[in-house]
Amino acid sequence: MKQELVSVLAGNAFAVSDAQGDMEVDPRAPVGLISFDTRFLSRWVLTVDGQRLCALSRDDMTYFETRFFLVPGSASHYVDADVSVIRHRSINDSFNERITVLNHSAEPADLVVRMDIGSDFADTAEIRHPAPRETIVQASSADGVLRLCYRRESFHRETVVSTTAPGEVDDRGITYRITVPARGQWNTDLHVGMNILGEAGRDLRSSLESHRRQVRHDMRIDLRGWRERAPQLVAERTTLRPVYEGALADLAALRYAPLAYTGRVPIGGLPWAMTIYGRDALVTCLQTLAFTPELTPPTLRLLAQDQGSRLDDEHEEEPGKILGEIRYGESAAFGDLPTAISYAAADTTPLFVILLDEYERWSGDADLVRELRDPAREALDWLDEYGDAAGDGYLRYQPRSPRGGPVNQGWKNSPDAIVHRDGRVPGPSRATCELQGYAYDAKVRGARLAREFWDDPVLADRLDRQAAALKERFNRDFWLPEREYYALALERDGTPVETLTSNIGHLLWSGIVTEDRSAAVAGHLLGPQMFSGWGVRTLAGGQLPYNPVGAHVGAVWPSDNSVIAAGLRRYHHDDEAARIADGLLAAAELLAGPMPEAIAGYSRTVTRYPVQLPMAGRPQAWSSGALLMLLGTLLGLRPCGENLLVDPVLPEGFGRIELLDVPGRWGRSDAYGRDRATTGGRRPRMR
Repeated sequence: MKQELVSVLAGNAFAVSDAQGDMEVDPRAPVGLISFDTRFLSRWVLTVDGQRLCALSRDDMTYFETRFFLVPGSASHYVDADVSVIRHRSINDSFNERITVLNHSAEPADLVVRMDIGSDFADTAEIRHPAPRETIVQASSADGVLRLCYRRESFHRETVVSTTAPGEVDDRGITYRITVPARGQWNTDLHVGMNILGEAGRDLRSSLESHRRQVRHDMRIDLRGWRERAPQLVAERTTLRPVYEGALADLAALRYAPLAYTGRVPIGGLPWAMTIYGRDALVTCLQTLAFTPELTPPTLRLLAQDQGSRLDDEHEEEPGKILGEIRYGESAAFGDLPTAISYAAADTTPLFVILLDEYERWSGDADLVRELRDPAREALDWLDEYGDAAGDGYLRYQPRSPRGGPVNQGWKNSPDAIVHRDGRVPGPSRATCELQGYAYDAKVRGARLAREFWDDPVLADRLDRQAAALKERFNRDFWLPEREYYALALERDGTPVETLTSNIGHLLWSGIVTEDRSAAVAGHLLGPQMFSGWGVRTLAGGQLPYNPVGAHVGAVWPSDNSVIAAGLRRYHHDDEAARIADGLLAAAELLAGPMPEAIAGYSRTVTRYPVQLPMAGRPQAWSSGALLMLLGTLLGLRPCGENLLVDPVLPEGFGRIELLDVPGRWGRSDAYGRDRATTGGRRPRMR
């Protein structure tokens, strides 16, 4: 079994270690101290008298702070250990660790405490096979500082380690020769600054040098305020509240301010997506409008600021297109990978318009809608001018980067995600079904914004006509009458990809499905081939590509399911939506920690515990957001003018739940619901 990994994180800075708190290069995982796509510490190993430490226990205090309780030597020494060690670790823009050595004997103890320190300055894109780099090391025992530097032309990264206790600083670490009094203790504070230096050595983002206690105090206040601004959950189901509070904390952990930008926006998640992904950020904001709406304005502004303005095949940029990803590492800076800023995503642009409209419905913030009028109109223009690459009225994608980009550019972006049910791979220029739903929804919402806020009835009428024509065309070309569901995609020549996948649930969310077909779609989603008991699989069983541990060909994604459940409620398939929410929330309760990016698609009758996938990130912003969205879906939260509508449908066993102080244009409102078992089968009145 692989040893447990322990992480602390704040924004896009994070540290991953083993259970003892040590960090050593592991090709299987991004172990070390990492920020802005660079590993600033690749070695951080503590010894006492030359012995590695063994873990007794750990206290995970918050997402940015943890404590390791350790003893030197092997487990056989636990019973009679005279010395123990506490490592109190925290992170913000810098990394801090207080080492406390306790002497439990009646005699003074002479000890040699050593911290081995090193950095390979690896890019996160090459964690599995780091390239060798020449590092400049400056060690100063007089100042108690070890400085590790790497420079490649104007790209400069620096790790600065300082200590408060006197120690012998050498090129590979710090040694303390100490005497700990009988029944006494010794400690030192280690501070690791992560400096990003640009041309001429100008510091673009250096570490905070604030006192460690003040920093942690400020972060605790920030977390407390974040939680207090969110609605308060009261639930008879006692296991539900920790899930809710944990999701809020995970979302707080995954906020950060990109370089040259002041607002805090949601990043993808630990460990591989600790940066801005347009899709993840937009979906997370949509999921959390009833809970943490403050995420949305800075996200929309950032994406508008970086909106495509030219034709650039290298980065798949086009005028009006919303970005897919931003990276800050060395490979991006020098073009080794086209990810410094990448637009290889076909769904971000319509989702941008959808979020802008939905945010106004919740918040009443007409000023933001007017402020972002031009970016939103350019996004709508992109749908017709560049998104419709084949000229058949459908939103398509086809990689254009000469060095290759993601083959699939929807949310299911793994190479094997879009496939025929017999395993054949479709040709390029793929029009996946959910993209058409997003485009339809964006046009409908864009028409409302044009009519009500931009004083442009001509644009509004055109968008309404386009949306109606797209809906009619889509229901003609994508519907498979023999199978009674929508095709996963159309190839360029119109050949349907007849695979049954969870994408059809996104069609319900977007509203492109005709009323008479929604029951058939719902039946497939909750049928035994698709619904595992924990959630809807990405690809239905019984088809050749199905794999329960395949990320996009059989696994269950919370983010996917939150959208599906909301779509089912839109079409009044309330019991089906409640079943999905019940399964995912039960999985979250059992996992008792951050909701992973995906869980295996095994049936709940096969395993009574949700099986995590080895490479699934945890925490992930849109997985944590999914739990909030599912609660909102169960309560039927929906803005209607200046009022909050509540229409609860709760699974049996939920009892009563209350969501107090839901923020919105109405100020603050309360929502409550009770399962039907306690209401005689009747639905509670709307409030």
